[in-house]
Amino acid sequence: MTEPAFLTSTRTSYDTLAAAYAERADDELARKPLDRAVLGVFAELVREAGGGPVADVGCGTGMATAHLHSLGVDVRGIDLSPGMLAQARRRLPAVRFDVGSMFDLDLPDSGVAGLCAYYSTIHIPDELLPTVFAEFHRVLAPGGHVLLAFQVGDEPLQRSEAWGHEISLVFHRRRPERMSALLAAAGLPVHAHVVREPSADESTPHAYLLARKPRVGG
Repeated sequence: MTEPAFLTSTRTSYDTLAAAYAERADDELARKPLDRAVLGVFAELVREAGGGPVADVGCGTGMATAHLHSLGVDVRGIDLSPGMLAQARRRLPAVRFDVGSMFDLDLPDSGVAGLCAYYSTIHIPDELLPTVFAEFHRVLAPGGHVLLAFQVGDEPLQRSEAWGHEISLVFHRRRPERMSALLAAAGLPVHAHVVREPSADESTPHAYLLARKPRVGG
């Protein structure tokens, strides 16, 4: 089966950017207290639900993975880009990282207690989000939590250059209400959301959604 063009361009672009991305983004969470707080709430929710393995899907260089690991979460990273994962493994040699796609996660049904998609659904076309969220639902155990982070907006941003490198990436900005509705339709009702205004180096607000797969029987 032929791979969709957007997946190929996303992988190639991030392979190209991997070293520069790691150099510039390794300390990004240190400047974002709200992001750290949301990741902390997600970690606490996973623990309160009984704990278990967590997948950081679209983990990139492992920024969110590292923070969750520091909070004692049994986390593993999954990403489309081997180049980004090489940087993640350098950063966190004790954590497992695997190449994979959020369309077909190499995880068993109900196999994880939590799933973090930290700015990783932003390259997925709108019409394919239901497929991705259905896959999230498949791998989550009943009672498992999802954390989704993304930029807020209505129009996509296309980038052909970053840090002196040629790339081809589309960043989809979305409304929290629409994303909440799609998650609910996939059986992952949202129970909390936060929207923050852009910081000095950002152009859009950012949204964080926390959803949960219902337990059987309530």
